[in-house]
Amino acid sequence: MAERADPGAVVAARPSPPGVRGDRRGWVVAGAAVVVAGLLAFHRAVPNTPGRVGSLLESFLPWLGVVVVLVPVAALVRRSAVALVAALLPVAAWVHLFGGLLLPGPADTGRELSVVQHNVSDENRDPAGTARTLIEADADLIALEELVKPQLPLYEQALAKKYPHHIVRGTVGLWSTYPISGGRLVDIKPPSFAAGWSRGVRAVVHAPHGDVAAYVAHLPSVRIGAGGLASERRDESARLLGRALAGERTDAVILLGDLNGAVEDRGLAPLTSRLNVAERGFALSFPAAFPVARIDQVMARSATVRHIRTLPATGSDHLPVIARVGLE
Repeated sequence: MAERADPGAVVAARPSPPGVRGDRRGWVVAGAAVVVAGLLAFHRAVPNTPGRVGSLLESFLPWLGVVVVLVPVAALVRRSAVALVAALLPVAAWVHLFGGLLLPGPADTGRELSVVQHNVSDENRDPAGTARTLIEADADLIALEELVKPQLPLYEQALAKKYPHHIVRGTVGLWSTYPISGGRLVDIKPPSFAAGWSRGVRAVVHAPHGDVAAYVAHLPSVRIGAGGLASERRDESARLLGRALAGERTDAVILLGDLNGAVEDRGLAPLTSRLNVAERGFALSFPAAFPVARIDQVMARSATVRHIRTLPATGSDHLPVIARVGLE
């Protein structure tokens, strides 16, 4: 006679096969890995409306590397093979986009210019110390923005000995160890801005290896608010600067400036589509207290920006950047 089951007996749960529970829990981690990889690889597909969310993502795109590091850690904690495999996707995408910036710059070929870019800040309380930091960098060219009347004579006097050639238009200027000519204002003023707004200058630098058209620009600021990224005026100014660069007849061109945007930001496409950007170096420059983005840029045409790095902090809210530009 068969035994009857005791209704009050506790039936032990069947153990899951090894790895099944981990894999199930790992699907969330795997999904996150796929999303991050997609944002890195296809950031241009993210729409810019509403709130210019695409530009906002691209402004901080390298920081997705933090998530890239955390995903494999989460996969190991979950002991999920699926999540570990998926974690390779964002790693590969990040390395493809930014891995090269971590490599050391190539050796000097002898046909280079060393250039410094710095927004000195109109609230800088130590312009003399700022000038010393810039001089100690021993660059061939120095581009400065936010030059205001009380401070401008101090920079001119401090830089005069090492940089006898300079031009200032509005609040931007260029100092050079080599002779310059053809200096003129570059009109990058958005139509809605008042007359007198002047933040662009161009001059030809007569360097030992050939003439170089040097542009210095300070594009309008952007703001992040409840409505997203307010970058319309910056984008308008970038388009005007792009047109000026397109019409430049000198083959070699160097653009230095506070462009208020990362090179990945689609708002700077009128410039990045025409010019080479830095091949090596992150050089996060803003804000100086805790830099999260490089908005101080060096770009070039018929030349290569071989390496870019930051210089010690000055009295500005930006860090200076110095780049090696190889002439072709």
